[in-house]
Amino acid sequence: MHAQQLKSLIQEESVPFHPIVAFDPATDHLLLMDFTSGNSTVWTEEIIQDEELFATTVMNLLQQNEAMYGIGGYDELRTVYARSEVFSGLEPRRLHLGIDIWGAVGTEIFAPMDAIVHSVAFNDHYGDYGATIILQHSIKGQIFYTLYGHLALNDIADLQEGTVIRGGQSFAHFGNIQENGHWPPHLHFQVVIDMEGKQGDYPGVCALSERNKYLSNCPDPDIILNMMQYAVKK
Repeated sequence: MHAQQLKSLIQEESVPFHPIVAFDPATDHLLLMDFTSGNSTVWTEEIIQDEELFATTVMNLLQQNEAMYGIGGYDELRTVYARSEVFSGLEPRRLHLGIDIWGAVGTEIFAPMDAIVHSVAFNDHYGDYGATIILQHSIKGQIFYTLYGHLALNDIADLQEGTVIRGGQSFAHFGNIQENGHWPPHLHFQVVIDMEGKQGDYPGVCALSERNKYLSNCPDPDIILNMMQYAVKK
């Protein structure tokens, strides 16, 4: 199965996904967050290299725009990954494969549908996922996965592989800087079709030369989130 096949399956089956975070489009505002080089006047090197200043800047933007969350990033070529050696190499990784939802520490995260816990990990490197949970789902016998990065460390303390998580169940929270890979509080939400044998981790950022390969395996998470239509750029 590849990205378009999963999207078609979801549409054909009219799968009723539960919201990943509490959000009412009738009353709540979403700010579209842009981390490309075209927005370098906002995301200066001084800001992104200072984790506390980075977090404060994000929260100030949300408050100034009266937004409950910031959102965006799928298939976005980002400059912010230069802050971490995790994304370095002969060809640095800069293309984002998930959608980020930026908000307050402790924000609850809900399972979009019934699942079992595939794996958990504390990817404790500067700029990495930090506390991470991967859920396994099935639609008409077709298995796929959802990845949740930058969580609270307590969320994975006693969580076991194979644990059943019901759709709509609260199972995780936005982590603080010390436990979420040293990022402003947010959720990295990613859909993965083939985990390629990985446990507790899967690339959330790829090299530009590998774009087609990874986007085929990681479809647009908004097929589940259904939130991007409400995002407003300021």
